[in-house]
Amino acid sequence: MQTQVHLLTMAHPGDVSALDALINNGAIHAGQIVAVIGKTEGNGGVNDFTRGYFTQSLMQMLSGHLQSSPAELAARIPCILSGGTEGVLSPHYVVFCRLPEQAADDGPALATGLAFSAPTAVEQIGRASHARQIARAVRAAMDDAGLDDPAQVHFVQIKTPCITVARAEQARACGLEPVSGDPNKAMAYARAAGALGVALALGEIDEAALTDAALLSDMALYSERASVSSGVEISCNEVIVLGNSPHWSGPYRIAHRPMRDALDIGAVAATLADLGLAASPQLSPNALERIAGVFVKCEPQRNGRVRASRHTMLDDTDINAQRHIRGAVGGMVAGVIGDGRIFVSGGAEHQGPDGGGLIAVIASTARDA
Repeated sequence: MQTQVHLLTMAHPGDVSALDALINNGAIHAGQIVAVIGKTEGNGGVNDFTRGYFTQSLMQMLSGHLQSSPAELAARIPCILSGGTEGVLSPHYVVFCRLPEQAADDGPALATGLAFSAPTAVEQIGRASHARQIARAVRAAMDDAGLDDPAQVHFVQIKTPCITVARAEQARACGLEPVSGDPNKAMAYARAAGALGVALALGEIDEAALTDAALLSDMALYSERASVSSGVEISCNEVIVLGNSPHWSGPYRIAHRPMRDALDIGAVAATLADLGLAASPQLSPNALERIAGVFVKCEPQRNGRVRASRHTMLDDTDINAQRHIRGAVGGMVAGVIGDGRIFVSGGAEHQGPDGGGLIAVIASTARDA
């Protein structure tokens, strides 16, 4: 198999015209689209409608090309979106296509694997049982990609359902207690379950360590390769696994590094270097042309400090801390890359070290300059 990657810009949260144009001119075959990851300009919170708006627009457009209903397409094409394009971040989406079997190139190439779990019950969201459900889905996505060694996996994008006030009340009416009645707190628990599910599937934590009490508590437990978002627009867990496999062909490779804190520019440069890209201090225009996707998770450190200095992100009652951290880390990474089309998602509970996160980059192999 071969993965094809397209980095596309949107003019508004419902704009899928760039993809539609590529389909119409034959650059993309609609039937080969297998996944989409993107950033929309909403608030990134429970009530962020832009994620559902984009997904609805995407599936409606694709239905016209594939003669399938939008609901049927949404059930097999994960569209994982993160709201919030603060600062220099630019709304965009990355489209992944899988092409028929090709002759293998020298060295490993980007492999994509997909999986959907069964619907997650409200009372299960954000608990250890939720994490185990996600672990099973991650393993299924690895099987789908033919990635039989966790070391081949570089990035796992998860979208989990979240708990709204209405969903919490419905559960309680049935005698079932959700992990939290606070939608924002429950969203954090859902992301934590997703991250620890990835960690379990990839062997980054032991089965015995995964307990309800560990979620949002034992921050020494984390995955260096998990990126988790949560939203009201889905009812099951959607999984996209990206890695490098010798059984896949094509020009794309992926690399990743954990970020130890919000100032870890060295992790950005090291990830680029793993792909043969040098930032000195910013990528050259020729090098930038090789970038097909940049994915970052970040989180304000819970002790209120970044290295030796105090930060106020957690004390600000006017602007949510996740919006602060997306803008700060997004600006740093975009400055190195030289492009604002960076997937920067806050809420990095158990996704990289506490107060840090991770970065993953997809790039094509070197071109003749």
